[in-house]
Amino acid sequence: MRIGELADRAGMTTRALRYYESRGLLPARRAGNGYRDYDEDDLALLHQIRTLQDFGFDLEETRPFVDCLRSGHPEGDSCPASLEVYRRKLAELDGVIARLQEVRDQVGAQLVRAEAAAAPEPRCELTPYDA
Repeated sequence: MRIGELADRAGMTTRALRYYESRGLLPARRAGNGYRDYDEDDLALLHQIRTLQDFGFDLEETRPFVDCLRSGHPEGDSCPASLEVYRRKLAELDGVIARLQEVRDQVGAQLVRAEAAAAPEPRCELTPYDA
C-alpha cells in the first residue's frame, strides 16, 4: 500500500510516517515506480507505536518494541529490550505516583488547616436572668 493509504488506516498523517521513517522506526521500502511501499506488518508496527505513545512512552522508547516486531515476535513486547523498557517505565510511573501522593497529602493537610482557620469561633450566648 502507498503512504496515503497507510496513513489513513493508521489514523496518522503522511508527515508523521515520513518522520518515523527518518528516525528508522518505519522501513523505507520503495516500489519499482519510486513510491513508498508498505504492508500489513507496517500497519501493525504503527499500531504498536501509537499504543505505546498513548501509554506515555516517548518515541525513542518504542524502538525496542519495533525491533522486536521486526524480528518476528507477534506482539513486540516479548523481547528482553522491550521488557526492560516496561520495567523502566513502571519505575518511572511509581515515582510519579509517590510524588503525587505526597502532594495530595500536603494539599489535604492544608485543607484541614484552612477549614479550621475559617471555622467561626464557638459562641456562648447567655440570656440574662430576669428574676
